[in-house]
Amino acid sequence: MKTVYYLIFLMLFLSYSSNAQVIDVKGKIKSKSISRADQRTDDGIDKGLDKAEEGVGNLFKKDKKDDTDKEQTTEEDKSKDNSNAKSAQKQDEPKLESYSKYDFVPGEKVVFFDDFSQDNVGDFPALWNTNGSAEVVTTNLFPGNWMRYSCREAIWTDELLKLPENYTIEFDIIPIKNEDGEMAGYNFRLIQSVNAKAFDAGAVPGKAGFRFDCTYSGTPYYYTYINSDEGDGLWLDGSKDGDQYVQKENQKYHVAIWVQKSRVRFYLGENKLFDLPKAFPLASIKMDRIRFEDGAAMVSNVRIAVGTPDMRNKLLTEGKLVSYGIYFDVNKDVVKPESYGTLKGIAQVLTDNPNVKIKIVGHTDSDGADAANLDLSKRRSASVKNELVKSFSIDASRIETDGKGETEPIAPNDTPSNKALNRRVEFIKL
Repeated sequence: MKTVYYLIFLMLFLSYSSNAQVIDVKGKIKSKSISRADQRTDDGIDKGLDKAEEGVGNLFKKDKKDDTDKEQTTEEDKSKDNSNAKSAQKQDEPKLESYSKYDFVPGEKVVFFDDFSQDNVGDFPALWNTNGSAEVVTTNLFPGNWMRYSCREAIWTDELLKLPENYTIEFDIIPIKNEDGEMAGYNFRLIQSVNAKAFDAGAVPGKAGFRFDCTYSGTPYYYTYINSDEGDGLWLDGSKDGDQYVQKENQKYHVAIWVQKSRVRFYLGENKLFDLPKAFPLASIKMDRIRFEDGAAMVSNVRIAVGTPDMRNKLLTEGKLVSYGIYFDVNKDVVKPESYGTLKGIAQVLTDNPNVKIKIVGHTDSDGADAANLDLSKRRSASVKNELVKSFSIDASRIETDGKGETEPIAPNDTPSNKALNRRVEFIKL
């Protein structure tokens, strides 16, 4: 029988090789494994392949999980595993250490948040407007809902934003192919609108603006403009050279923008691309809208917040710091590297005050089961403690952890913005 299995294996190997299928050095027949998950293939061929794989155990080793691992694997994890096998373009998430120069700290009070969770897949998102088209989609590469667009027009926040002198803007974005099957890049624009209810047309729309371009080659470029006689000669533009700044198709990037009066800092992942101290030097410039335009991309987790958190005062004087600058993926407890700036600030307060002890308390929104949310919040607080100890050398004995799940909301769990307020990490002085 073993000879028969070998023959079946060799026939399959030659057949798939002729179609440019790949077998790796560990003997995982990738194309066949994926097709089993995605297609209903002939049972007899699959059984023959199973036996063939067993018969050549010393030549080709097939990775297997034990029964316990299988029971603990969630549907989300299974989907993620399949997408990893399918996509050679997907890279490992960067680690916290790679963000050692990252000084971005998000605003304290959320004024706009949209992860498109309130929208039906296939619909245009409710909080936005357009003179082109876009739709809410899901992707096999990344969890959650995404706003996908491919157009030469614009998609903008429908209501005007009430932004003070200091605020932050963040979003996740995935460059994709356009309708012609090519990497198209994308443009992001922060503007001061002329028309509160309509599209501001032109190459330099509105009263003033800042535009960031991810070009079709993935390279970054920006320009600022002021549409007034007083603003003549105050325009700025520039680009950033280097392979580490180039965005690639079907990969997720975190964009962060920090505006402090006239100063604009722009971050892509762990890199600060631009720091413009006089981007908007006129007091009359007050931005009130963001847009995505001219390209093809998927966008999610759009967060706009105001006010720079005073970590030292809130923790030492008020006794509690509520932080929205500690990031996690959906249903995960691993601290994302974009949290570095916030963690660094908290660690500095603890380093400067060696007698201070704290309790870290995690909170979630109401999505999901109560018990699961409680467990998740406890695991997240423990992960924050581990990062403070490991990455910033804070004595572990100074930190306690706890989790409250969804039991202590500070806002109704009825909109994406309110849910974002409830997803938080609190640092309490003991």
